[in-house]
Amino acid sequence: MADHDLAGYERSTFTYEGTERRILRRGTGPAVIVLAEIPGITPKVLEFADRVAAIGCTVVLPVLFGEPGRDPRPEAHGPLKAAGYAASSMLKVCVSREFTLLATGRSSRVVSWLRALAAHEHERCGGPGVGAVGMCLTGGFALAMATDPRLLAPVLSQPSLPVAVSSGRARTIDISPAELAVVRGRCEREGLKVMGLRFKGDRFVPGGRFAFLRRELGDAFVGVELEDGAANPEGVLPPHSVLTEHLVDAPGELTRAALDQVLDLFRTRLLDNAR
Repeated sequence: MADHDLAGYERSTFTYEGTERRILRRGTGPAVIVLAEIPGITPKVLEFADRVAAIGCTVVLPVLFGEPGRDPRPEAHGPLKAAGYAASSMLKVCVSREFTLLATGRSSRVVSWLRALAAHEHERCGGPGVGAVGMCLTGGFALAMATDPRLLAPVLSQPSLPVAVSSGRARTIDISPAELAVVRGRCEREGLKVMGLRFKGDRFVPGGRFAFLRRELGDAFVGVELEDGAANPEGVLPPHSVLTEHLVDAPGELTRAALDQVLDLFRTRLLDNAR
């Protein structure tokens, strides 16, 4: 795989409260906001986005960090450039006030911007509502976005914040108590389902985090936890990225089944209800 030329994607911008960011968009139908993992919108993230567009949704990718389409693997640009690119993306996140990496009981400030984007795309694309997928550092953002009633299909793929440097942080997720209460209420009143994905051995996404979500959301939390052996062995890092780098895209594979569950959630919540 090499850098993606972004062919097939419309490029635009979205501004909210003075903050403008680039947007990639593809497809027609109800919107699904795809939030990339570090180091950014990689070719593998775009492959996932293509799958979402193929089922009949408009996939929308905000550029939060990194350079869209760049292949982060060492063999694509060399080990030093790959390491430097990943480090530069992470540095941007660490110095930004919009991302909360360690604090518990808080949502990142960028979530307000993402909710506004989701509202804009719902008005633009129509349908019963919007879906959202967060990955790794952005995983919990999809949960916090679900305080908005237009968000009907939140997916938390390997949600890695707050960084689990203590047992307390390992047993929570990056959302404020007030916002979590709103999401819980939606689950109870509206039948909202929240899907989470992780590999069981992933130290960035400890099992206590999913136990916390089950305790807080009950049966409304659909946790998909995979054995590490189900991960694509060609992934650069240990098993982590369920829908992208560690996906084995073949029938009968557990990661493919997890991907199909995500797509089925979008079909059920966004497409079937639109007919």
